Amino acid sequence: MKILLPVDGSDVSLEAVRCVIRMARAGLATRVVLANVQESANLYELVVAHDPQVLAQVSAAAGAHTLLAAQALLDEASLPYESEVASGDPAHTIIDILERYECDLVVMGASGTSTLRSALLGSVSNEVLHGSPVPVMIVKASEAVTAEDDGDIEP
Repeated sequence: MKILLPVDGSDVSLEAVRCVIRMARAGLATRVVLANVQESANLYELVVAHDPQVLAQVSAAAGAHTLLAAQALLDEASLPYESEVASGDPAHTIIDILERYECDLVVMGASGTSTLRSALLGSVSNEVLHGSPVPVMIVKASEAVTAEDDGDIEP
């Protein structure tokens, strides 16, 4: 099964990577596509940078850096993967990547925002869930990760 793992550098996105590793260790024949989507530059960034090529290079470097922790987890588990850093609207770009790589499943983290906030602002995981032509597994933050994010647990 080819699994798309969109990673944004958050603890919950790394928990999604750990979930896929557990599935592979349990016997699921797994091929992984690791992806990071950088949002396109805004007008201010374009005006200040003067060179769109510089912005593209900075965005690609930021995306590659964001993938490092997930790559380390997959390397440690000896799970092979392909990776891609893309730019654009995160949800639509994730769907483009999954179609291009012909993935069978998307496994991604969700921050667990409230229904009201999700309805007003939308969330990447919610948009992917509703726009994906393949099943989407949403990994929610564990209690430990949530408490750490809230500052309840010392790092």
